[in-house]
This record gives sequence, C-alpha cells and structure tokens, in this order.
Amino acid sequence: MASETAAHGSGHLLHSHAHEENIPGTVNLKADDGDDVAYGQALFPVPAEDPNDPLQWSNFKKTMILIICSFYSFLANSSLIGPSPYIDLWAEEFGISSTKASELVSYPNLAFGFGSLLFVPMYLKYGRRPVMLFSLLTFAAGLIGASRCTSYNGLLAARIIHGFGSCVCEALPVQLVNDIFFLHERGKRIGYYTVCLCLGTFGSLPAGYMLSAGYGWRLFFYVEFAFAMALFILAFFFVEETSYNRQAAIAAATPQNDSGKDEVQEVEKGSQQDNVASPRRKTFVQTLSLWGRVDSDVPFFTTMIRSFSYFLVPQSLWVITTFGINIGLSALAFSYTFPVLIVSPPYNWAVTNSGLFSIAAVVGYGLAVPFTSSSDRLAAYFTKRNDGIREAEMRLGVMLPAMLIGPAGIVLYGLTAERGLHWICFFVGGAMNYWGAYFYFSFTLAYAVDSYYANTSEMLIAMNIGKQAISFGFGLKVLSWVMESGYAAVISGAFGGVLLFNNLFLLVFLFWGKKLRKFLSETWLARLHFRSIREVSVH
Repeated sequence: MASETAAHGSGHLLHSHAHEENIPGTVNLKADDGDDVAYGQALFPVPAEDPNDPLQWSNFKKTMILIICSFYSFLANSSLIGPSPYIDLWAEEFGISSTKASELVSYPNLAFGFGSLLFVPMYLKYGRRPVMLFSLLTFAAGLIGASRCTSYNGLLAARIIHGFGSCVCEALPVQLVNDIFFLHERGKRIGYYTVCLCLGTFGSLPAGYMLSAGYGWRLFFYVEFAFAMALFILAFFFVEETSYNRQAAIAAATPQNDSGKDEVQEVEKGSQQDNVASPRRKTFVQTLSLWGRVDSDVPFFTTMIRSFSYFLVPQSLWVITTFGINIGLSALAFSYTFPVLIVSPPYNWAVTNSGLFSIAAVVGYGLAVPFTSSSDRLAAYFTKRNDGIREAEMRLGVMLPAMLIGPAGIVLYGLTAERGLHWICFFVGGAMNYWGAYFYFSFTLAYAVDSYYANTSEMLIAMNIGKQAISFGFGLKVLSWVMESGYAAVISGAFGGVLLFNNLFLLVFLFWGKKLRKFLSETWLARLHFRSIREVSVH
C-alpha cells in the first residue's frame, strides 16, 4: 500500500516508481504498493536507496539550504537595486548627470546576469558548494570595495565585481530546488525563493533612511558586507554539496541478473530493490568539505555555448521575457522614476523618503505569498483527474488573475505620474504590479523547470543572461524616455502594453503547451540536448 509522506527525517528512505514519459514534462505519478506519496501521487524524481541522496535528506536540512540560498538572492538583489536613492547624491558628489549616475545601478545588473555564463558551468563541473562559497567571498569583496571608493569609476568597478560575484544566487536556488525537492514541492519552494528575490527592492528603504540619519551612502555597503559574511558562515556549516549521480546510485544498488534488458528498464523507470543494504550517511565533518563532486562528464565550454539554444525553447523564452520585462519595469523603472517624482511638485517629499516605494513591493508580494502553494495544489488536483498523469501546464491556471492585474498596475502608476494624482496611487499601482509579477516570477519558472527538468542548469544560463539584458535595455534609458515622451506614453502605454503582451502568452501555453513540448522533442533541439532533455537529470 502507498504511504502518504507528511514529513521526512525519521530515518525512513523514500521509495517511488514514478517515471517521465516520452514527452518531456509529462510524468506518470501512479503509485505502486510500497511507494511513498504526496497528494495521493508517487514521488518524482525517484530517490536512490542512499541517505546521501539529497532527496532523502531531512526537511530541516533542505529548508535550511533553501533559506540560506534564498536570503543570498535577497541580499544580492538588494545590493544592486537598493542604492537607487543615491543616484542624485552620486551625481552631485562625482559631478555627473543623473543619467550617468544611474549606470551605477544598470551596469552591475548586467554583470549580474552575464556572470551565470561562467558560474553555472563551474558549479556543474566542480560542485554547488565550493562555487557558492567562492561567490559569497567575491560578493563580500566587491561590497567592501564599494564602501571605500571615492570616484565614479572606482565605485562602478566595485559594483560590477559584487554584481558579477553574486550572480550565482539567481541560478543556484532554482538548481537546489531541483536537486533536493520533489516535483510536488517545486512550485511552493520556488515561490519562497521568488519572495526573497523580489523583496530585494526593499533595500532602497533602509538606504534612504541611512541618509536621513546622517550616515551617508557608504553605510549601506558596510551593512551589506556584514550580512554577506554572516551568510558565508551559515553556508559553510549548512549548505552541503547537492550534486549527486542518482542514476549511478540506483544502478549500483540494483542486483544484476540474467534478465538483462528487463532489469535495466525497471531501473530507468525508478524501480528499486528494498532488500539492498543502504550506504552510510556522511558525517557532519565530511559534509563540510570544500571540494564538491567533480563531474568529468560535464563539457565546460560546450555547456556555455549550448545554453544559448534555449532562447529557441518557448517555455524558456517566456521565463526570460517575463523576468526581463518585470525587472526592467518594476525594479528599475520604478526605482529610477519614483525618487525623482516624489521630491518634485506637487508632492515635494524629502529626499530621505524617496525609498518608501519599497512598501509597495512589501504589500504586493505579501498579499501574493499566501498563494505560493496554489500551483502545486492545482496541478495535483488535475493530475488526480487525469489518472495520475502529470502535465507541466497543469499549474498555470492560478496565473489567470495576475495576467491582467499586473499590467493594470503599470498603467495606474504611469497615469499618476503624468497627471499628478494622489501619491497613494503610486503605491496602489506598484503593489498591483508586484502582486502580478510574483505569480509570473514563481510559476513561469516552475513551469519551465517542469517542462525541461533534466536541462535546468543550461536553461538557467539562458534565462539569467536574457532577463538581465532585457531589464538592462529597459532600465538604461528609462529616465531619458520619460523626459522626452512623458510618463503616460512610456510607462502606461509602452511598458504596460509590452507587459500585457507577454502575460497573454499564458493562454498559448495553457492550451497548446503540451503540443509545443511534443513538437520540440522531435526536433534538432532535442537531438542537441539528447542527454538532458530526454532523460531524468543525474546531477
């Protein structure tokens, strides 16, 4: 009889016979006797009979890893966007224009995205743990350097260093969710990571109040540095290496006999033998090793190059445009324009209050957080109705309200700026946009990972480069655009229209997503990604 898995960590090793079908993103979750289940469905990916398999780790350990990596994402994003209230201050201090000073935010964001091209192949080749620890040290070095700079060029260089060094925090949390959590947990866990990523915009609030307290902009980087070092210590003790060759472990634990092909087929489908002795769990001291699992099969430079082919995968491209447009609109456009608008007539707020727009992010994301597990529950409901067959698109229905609410918030913000409406409309529009963005951030990413589970790492490189490039393009000239054409035309019209167009692709994937996945599985892209797009990941 199948047993419902409520919590893991009592020493029981989980079992499952779930398997992926021929079409990537379609998973058979029918439970056999002896399987552990969630929502009445078998667990996927299939865990090995090994307590060192990350899927077999305790809930406490998994949660600690997720918290540390998610907070790293929050810290890195807050260090990038948080200093936006200092743009005018930097312009005055360094004798440059506000547009030039805004590049101290734009270019570090660009480095933040393109760093994935190097760091993701590194953690695939040499392990998650050593690359994360190295990333944290580089991040901290850039922060302390920024705090001591006295020139525009020096500050820009230090900002690019900490942006480039922390880039792994964009890909690694999603990779770790892929490594240590099951399919039925993925939407919820990615949602928690998304909360931390999105709340990075909250960094501008303490940044503004540091000015009002008379401490200057350097204190912001001192505080970020202190948190970065604290996070390094936590990561050293709690973030164990999660790279694991699951197929090899399953094969080694399965006795071979004359049945040959039948036995191999059972292993590929996730069949495991209960009577095989399990390996011993690593000791705590062994988990602190600075060396990760070196994978000689990972082609470092090929991985970098092959990742660009994911711009041709519709589900991946949708994530790229979703993150790029929302970051370019929400994180950068709001961060650039609100401090300028709110200190000017008819509002005339003090410059020290220009970071208060972060409250809109807190409200918007806070109201969305209760829906974090909604896509997992909806997908489980439809899977049950579909006789245990899970389709990647089954989680997308929860995004329908956000499809329209997000763009409506952009329109309200732009009209408020153009017509001088009450300041509360800035916050209402921003909160609406952030609320909708949360759904699109969390569930487009979960959908893409569901659709192409095995090639998550390469897909993340393309996603991070693409979204940062798009957001850079939107954010670099946003002040110039609105000054030339007006807030209503640029923000409400152009930006709102682009966001709505992107959001409407939800309907395309809801109705034709599986057909797209089936079509792609038969193309040259499938042959290019043969090892990873057609098989369950062994990493």
